[in-house]
Amino acid sequence: MNKVAKTRTAVIDTIEVAIGDERNLLELIRKAHIELPTFCYHSEISVYGACRMCMVEVEGRGIVPACSTAAADGMVVHTNTKQIRDMRKMIVELLLANHDQSCTTCPKSGDCKLQKIARQMGISKVRFKQRENFPELDLSSDAILRDPKKCVLCGDCVRVCKEIQAVGVLDFAGRGANSMVMPCFNKGIGEVECVGCGQCVKVCPVGALTPKYQTGEVWNAIHDEKKRVVVQIAPAVRVALGEHFGFKPGTTTTGQIVTALRMMGFDMVYDTSFAADFTVIEEGNEFLARLNKGEGLPLLTSCCPAWVKFAEQYYPDMLSNLSTCRSPQQMFGALCKEKLTKELGIPREELVVVSIMPCTAKKFEANREEFRTQGNKDVDYVLTTQELAVMIRERGIEFDKLEPGSFDMPFGFKSGAAVIFGTSGGVSEAVLRYASYVTGSGAFKEYSSLRADEGIKITEVAAGDARLRLAVVSGLGNARRLIDRIRRGEESFDLIEVMACCGGCINGGGQPVSEDRHTVLQRAKGLYDNDKMLQIHSSQENPYVQKLYKEDLNEHTAHALLHTEYKNRKRISGEEIVLSNQEQNARLKLDICFGTSCFIRGAQGLYTKLMEYVRERGIADETEFKVSFCGEQCKKGPNLSVNGKEIHHCTIEKAIEAIERII
Repeated sequence: MNKVAKTRTAVIDTIEVAIGDERNLLELIRKAHIELPTFCYHSEISVYGACRMCMVEVEGRGIVPACSTAAADGMVVHTNTKQIRDMRKMIVELLLANHDQSCTTCPKSGDCKLQKIARQMGISKVRFKQRENFPELDLSSDAILRDPKKCVLCGDCVRVCKEIQAVGVLDFAGRGANSMVMPCFNKGIGEVECVGCGQCVKVCPVGALTPKYQTGEVWNAIHDEKKRVVVQIAPAVRVALGEHFGFKPGTTTTGQIVTALRMMGFDMVYDTSFAADFTVIEEGNEFLARLNKGEGLPLLTSCCPAWVKFAEQYYPDMLSNLSTCRSPQQMFGALCKEKLTKELGIPREELVVVSIMPCTAKKFEANREEFRTQGNKDVDYVLTTQELAVMIRERGIEFDKLEPGSFDMPFGFKSGAAVIFGTSGGVSEAVLRYASYVTGSGAFKEYSSLRADEGIKITEVAAGDARLRLAVVSGLGNARRLIDRIRRGEESFDLIEVMACCGGCINGGGQPVSEDRHTVLQRAKGLYDNDKMLQIHSSQENPYVQKLYKEDLNEHTAHALLHTEYKNRKRISGEEIVLSNQEQNARLKLDICFGTSCFIRGAQGLYTKLMEYVRERGIADETEFKVSFCGEQCKKGPNLSVNGKEIHHCTIEKAIEAIERII
């Protein structure tokens, strides 16, 4: 007779709760519909346990952090004792005392966890002295504003940048009351290898990291009678903006957005998806040309500006694989300023192009020198979904009561293929729909196998007589892992789509913040539903696109307006600094990496200890010391080479052990 497995349970504040596959006690407590406050807990990144807000009392064990404690059978947990409440209140008061309290003017006001938890704790006054000297505002980035005086040291930004995005430009520095989160050497975030993806913005619980707002500049342009101001809306915005106004995630509010923008004073309202149809055709032709030649494969997509900058910084040797196509945003800006200025009879400077994007990196992209003509930008301003919500409220518009409006033509007409650009797998599917048409493989079909809800999805599809191997990647950490496998010869592909944000643009750093993974899935569903509802589903069927090709875009013009080149942004490429003047035949050769990631992982301290060691050991005269700047092993730092042998995650003990074997 089979024994029935006993259900494991725990008692949470007198409520018996069955233990399943919960990651920790915190998730079990939430299963009991008790919302413990936290600053530093996110299910997709590692457990850190810094904020101590989720402390609970477990009978027989005392007070423990719920986020880093495993649930156990028979556990009796109290979440709301007087001692615990007093602890939480003191923690919040200390944070408030060390926090710039200009809450009414903070972009995060109303959506701030510190505000929410202070209200939840019933805090009406702070018993501790307010800090007086705050760090300066960091305005160095085109994409992200960093305000250290609002940081609560939760470490969310540090971990998402390292663990999810594999960039690692932020880390803790200082000790005690002087502890801060900052880039290396306390540089501006725009002065280091930040790619502008905004995932740090998404997880920041307060206003320490926010999109760099351009709402004031846009209002000024709208009110300038000498300017004609047009606006484009990205696909991902239409299935997310509504969340700011009470709509369910994934609800399409395109018509309401169009009406709101006209009420705000924009002269013409267009759809970025129109330009995405051009991207599909241009990238599709580029892909087929490379495929026929058997050269330049895999083709790497170039629609995501954070991924492009990531590739420029860390994989400059693969830039020839990157599609030369501009992103839809930049194609739209170039086409708009080329065609509309002629139609309206005005100079470029009088036409202002505004983008509404789900992405903070689009702000950086619009400022690239490649996308200017005689100093005038193709896209003048980029607003995130969050900023648009702010402007709608500033205008006093009751968004949920608006009648739907329609885009202006011709830049408002699009195919379903262009709309699905906003979700992971959408670009690949759109390109394959076009490639199948060109190769004559038959009627339209959906490539649903490319629709990805995981970080790396590999699939094979048929396009004509060809069998293609494709990868859909979201999250830069996943991109790094896949590209490294390709460079080692372990994988080969024909086409790789990369989006910096997990899930694609629908989860961009400028979107409404949600910790519920279901929200992202609903936004993706909303875009695919849009595709089904539209008249056409393949980019080549867009009549206005075909008309523009026929009347205005010859081969030369199309290349100039729709394509670009990318550049090596590797900070110091292959350069070394020799710190000792030894002969080439030095018995001991030490090479330490001082790239940003290795530096914040302790490279400087390791170097200091090594110098002390070789002096004390009496081998300084036999030692050649070099400092390198990025050996492309960023996640394994600090990195040290001892006579050519690499030591990853190096400590002084590991280094000494290797040196002793040589001497």
